[in-house]
Amino acid sequence: MIAKVVTGKSFRGCLSYCLHDKVEELKNEQVMKDRAEVIMFNQCGGTEKELIRQFNEVRQLNPKLSNPVLHITLSLAPGEKLEKDKLMDLCEECAREMGFANNQYVGILHKDTNHQHLHIVVNRIGFDRKTVSDSNSYRKVAQYCRKMELKHELQQVLSPRQFLSKEQRLIPRQDLRKEQLKTQIKGMLQKATSYSEFEQGMKAAGYQVIRARGISFIDNKKVKIKGSEVGFSLAKIERILSIKSPTIKRQLLYTAQNSEEAKISGFLKNNGGFAQKQQSAPTHSPVDQKEASETEAPIVANDMLLALLQKQYEGQIPSYAEDRKKRQHKPKIK
Repeated sequence: MIAKVVTGKSFRGCLSYCLHDKVEELKNEQVMKDRAEVIMFNQCGGTEKELIRQFNEVRQLNPKLSNPVLHITLSLAPGEKLEKDKLMDLCEECAREMGFANNQYVGILHKDTNHQHLHIVVNRIGFDRKTVSDSNSYRKVAQYCRKMELKHELQQVLSPRQFLSKEQRLIPRQDLRKEQLKTQIKGMLQKATSYSEFEQGMKAAGYQVIRARGISFIDNKKVKIKGSEVGFSLAKIERILSIKSPTIKRQLLYTAQNSEEAKISGFLKNNGGFAQKQQSAPTHSPVDQKEASETEAPIVANDMLLALLQKQYEGQIPSYAEDRKKRQHKPKIK
């Protein structure tokens, strides 16, 4: 189960969205009828107009608060379904965990998607004039979701990393969307011989490509991912596309897949210290030295790897295996 927490100014706007049927704005046509069902009221009740009036009346107890609306969305995984009594329990448990059990709130079930999801509209101002805090709301709601997944035997989801303990942050997690993008980029880099050909191939695969100082990709779900997040910055893509030899290109992509920068360094080390001979460290002022070391080291490593592979391909230097074989059979000098 995942959750979203938003604060706002208008009870009218929030309640109207949650209680009305969805309408396609351009054609002004109804998309789905009876998509909303109110499953519970707390400290309030009645029609939409009555709810708006009641919420606004209590709002006047603290007129200085600019964002009295708390809107929580709880979404179950596709295929999961809970009965009405369990959905009501989700609302009540959420109210206790988030601290608005004594405030006005209404729970609304939406049926316009292939997964069950609840909207809880809350008045942050209580009858005692106290305000429900919105501090650490995402941490609180993430902890609440993990408890409800266990209680109602729902699909378990990892909380965002910033809300996990140090031990839990070490657990590797696979982002399927990023893995798919990474695989697609690698495939296109192997086929393409120019950037324009690479971009056309990515667009044909369903990605929108945004090129500026860096490169980003937007998939068919409108999710934007930077190339650097999947190990393919714009500079790296352009360097790989500049390679004419398919063999060198495959070796570089294979190394990048299994290593990122740590194994590239090992690859260079195993090839007779070529990195130490060829590397020319850039000069920086003391102020920029730390920043430069963080940003330029991977680029230097990749450039050295490209140069090494190119020389091996052209026969200018022996491969690691050839060099090792020669050293093993080198006669000893007495």
